[in-house]
Amino acid sequence: MKNKKIILTVILFFSIVLLLIISNNKDKEENKIAKVCVKQNCFNIEIADTPEKREIGLMNREFLTLNSGMLFVFEKEGIYNFWMKNTLIPLDMIWIDGNNKIIFIKENAQPCKTKQCESFGSDKKAKYVLEINGGIAKKAGLNIGDEVEFR
Repeated sequence: MKNKKIILTVILFFSIVLLLIISNNKDKEENKIAKVCVKQNCFNIEIADTPEKREIGLMNREFLTLNSGMLFVFEKEGIYNFWMKNTLIPLDMIWIDGNNKIIFIKENAQPCKTKQCESFGSDKKAKYVLEINGGIAKKAGLNIGDEVEFR
């Protein structure tokens, strides 16, 4: 009887460990993390590559660690406007075309505290938009025409 309890306890333990491993891997898939580098500056980014993830973006986040951000990935190049509704922290928004070149930068966009929020965007077609902490683009010397590397 004692051996059966030990065996059941061990099976239960390993089942819980397996479920935790599977759950952790699923979370990593849902919040894909990658690197985006411009010049010598690299950012650990979350990828927003579905309509649902792009709609939520960085809304309701109280902070963003220094060298991190979110990369919005679109299926095709187009004109994509962004706003700061329900966004709690200032952001730099960087539009990137299909050739991985920066085409527009909105520096230090401030949180919107009204019902009508201003939208920002490039008049050129973009494939990606990178959001990082407000003020970092200027400090890092990011400019229109800079090449962006995805890792």
